[in-house]
Amino acid sequence: MPTRYARRRLGIAAAAGALLSFAALFQAPAASAALPTPVSAATARTYLASLPVATEDRTGYNRDLFPHWITVSGTCNTRETVLKRDGSNVVTDSSCYATSGSWYSPYDGATWTAASDVDIDHLVPLAEAWDSGADSWTTSRRQAFANDLTRPQLLAVTDDVNQAKGDKDPAEWMPARTAYHCTYVRAWVQVKYYYGLSVDSAEKSALQNRLAAC
Repeated sequence: MPTRYARRRLGIAAAAGALLSFAALFQAPAASAALPTPVSAATARTYLASLPVATEDRTGYNRDLFPHWITVSGTCNTRETVLKRDGSNVVTDSSCYATSGSWYSPYDGATWTAASDVDIDHLVPLAEAWDSGADSWTTSRRQAFANDLTRPQLLAVTDDVNQAKGDKDPAEWMPARTAYHCTYVRAWVQVKYYYGLSVDSAEKSALQNRLAAC
């Protein structure tokens, strides 16, 4: 029968394990890849102050108006390029399909070993862009937006989480991992600023509140 000292050590070990598991929700693995680094919080606040505020209008929206997953290099399209960028030890076949690897989702802290469990999120959703000014763009500009590998716009995440996010803005949805909130809103503002998109009043207020805590 364990001594009181042994039982205490077992209890401490169990508590430490629980704390480590909890911490995993807030810290990404050291080897995790990431989207292009967003602008600083100070710059994001400056950008946000300059964005026009307008009511959203989804009239005429169709996802097909944003040609996405175009060929980037060789046989690799945009989705496959981001899977390789954001994954660890990713192996692809001759068609650039990921046959193995692992992907850490910074939205929820989950790690996946099958590419089919991972979506490539448009951080600023296509429908949100349409609502905010992309309805007046050319098809080529909408294609550039939907496949932008330079700005912090595309990110490999858990498929169910991406589907739950849908076309929601930061006033309606934020990643479960609070440690990622600052990165998320900095990226959101940078993308909207670069593409000259508007924000609605609730969205701007939510972004201001989040950025104030960065």
